[in-house]
Amino acid sequence: MTSTDVTEPLLDVENLVKHFPVRGSRLGRRPAVRAVDGVSFQIRRGETFGLVGESGCGKTTTGRVILRLISATGGRVRFAGQDVFALRGRELAAWRRQAQTIFQDPYGSLNPRVTVGASIAEGLVVHGVGTRREREAQVHAALTAVGLRPEYARRYPHEFSGGQRQRIGIARALVLQPQLIVCDEPVSALDVSVQAQVLNLLRDLQAAHGLTY
Repeated sequence: MTSTDVTEPLLDVENLVKHFPVRGSRLGRRPAVRAVDGVSFQIRRGETFGLVGESGCGKTTTGRVILRLISATGGRVRFAGQDVFALRGRELAAWRRQAQTIFQDPYGSLNPRVTVGASIAEGLVVHGVGTRREREAQVHAALTAVGLRPEYARRYPHEFSGGQRQRIGIARALVLQPQLIVCDEPVSALDVSVQAQVLNLLRDLQAAHGLTY
């Protein structure tokens, strides 16, 4: 790895803007909610970067725009030197595999009608990774990595506690072996006693896999 590789940011966000249009006023104008307005930052490989602000200030929207879950109004996002907003086809699919997310609500992010194993394997199926048996092995490995038993793959989300469900959410992000994980307040919905455990798990996974948060 060259010195340039070390110093170049993994994620470079420049003047990111996301406005949501609202109904026009009596004067015929189209006002907009400025959810994100000129946000810029850089994150280097292996770092943990946090956006701090009150509820509704645009933290979640920023993450969703970066991941291209919603479109940007303006600005630029570069990942490992690539313009994320310009990616199409296979390049976009490769980007989505490299950038995963952990949601705030561990229960709401899981489909209650499918097993935990199926939820974790969903990304592998979408990206065409491995055979069915290989995917099953990867799901079991991901569950083990987050401190859960492999046989839990056959169970359903309602059978787990909030902390366990968040570990499942982490396993779902981890199974694709991403470089970047966007964490949307991953412990805010958990009991205080469980928050430290999940944060320690995220730290350990970062050290083991070189993750960037």
